[in-house]
Amino acid sequence: MLATSRSLMLLALVPVAAQCVAQSAPIPLPTQTVESTSPVQYEVWDGVVEATRDTTIAAQTNAKVLELPFDVGDSFTKGAVLARLSDVEQQAGLRSAQARLTAARAESREAGIHWKRTAELSQQHANSQAQLDAATARRDTSRANLDAAQAAVHSAEQQVSYTVIRAPFDGVILRRFVQAGQAVQSGPPEPQPILSIAALDSLRVDTVVPQTRAAAIRTANEATIRLDGNRDITGIRITVFPYADPASHTIHVRVDLPGKIENLYPGMTVPVAFPVPGLPRLLIPSSDIISRGELAAVYVLGPNDDLSLRQVRLGRESGGLIEVLAGLRAGERIVTDTTAAAQYLARQHAAGGPHP
Repeated sequence: MLATSRSLMLLALVPVAAQCVAQSAPIPLPTQTVESTSPVQYEVWDGVVEATRDTTIAAQTNAKVLELPFDVGDSFTKGAVLARLSDVEQQAGLRSAQARLTAARAESREAGIHWKRTAELSQQHANSQAQLDAATARRDTSRANLDAAQAAVHSAEQQVSYTVIRAPFDGVILRRFVQAGQAVQSGPPEPQPILSIAALDSLRVDTVVPQTRAAAIRTANEATIRLDGNRDITGIRITVFPYADPASHTIHVRVDLPGKIENLYPGMTVPVAFPVPGLPRLLIPSSDIISRGELAAVYVLGPNDDLSLRQVRLGRESGGLIEVLAGLRAGERIVTDTTAAAQYLARQHAAGGPHP
């Protein structure tokens, strides 16, 4: 029987509950064993969306910008024309290289015929070794010139191809460095940037957390990005950086996201929720509580099947469960049918059952 004055008040409200009934047979009441749980709690920090695949497209040939079909923020697909440059000089260079290649092929063919004829005459001792050596040198030189001419044509074709810039992947325009009509240079010292682009099918979120939370985040290895419209995106990989900022005592955490996510773009700020273990708590169904004004109690079935009404101190309630701050211990049994428990004690009292 409880000794406090508040307990006496509660017992006065429910006099039959003051009895503790010891039975040789188990009391036929539904019970539940009280368990200590460590519920998952979430701590939220803001993070910035980044693209894992982004690149700056720079000029690879000297030309004038003729067209930039996409503006900042526009999406595009792989292979789309992102920029078109003038190709007058490049086309002229290609035609010149092709002409030199034609001449080199003719020279190589003629030098080969001359060498073959000279070699046949040399076998017949109709000319000197010096003439054969000269024919051989001419043949080898013409072959080298042909290879160089072919390489020059390939280089000229590359220069022409650089005047049409195509998207290497599906993505979005992040920045335009030039405008139509502006001349761009391939260097030196460095190629001039034209566009900055990013892929939207491979995003991540970078956030900063207190260094005291790093171990729990690394252990949980889980993060959720909370978007507008009650959309939650679960990260597929969590990276906790192995070093801290000595000035702010924080650590960077990177959360990789799965695939392309609608209306999520690099540079956006989003909340990142990390699960962290809470303190152990005793949670029981709210329906098991007997309330009388400010007093609260539960029916407890002791180890010897002695039934009693015990005062408890309660905490927060959520989802049909309420936290017990004092009055119960993990492993104890509480009766889940409070009406049946009260009736049982009343019957025992009426039958003159034992008193505590």
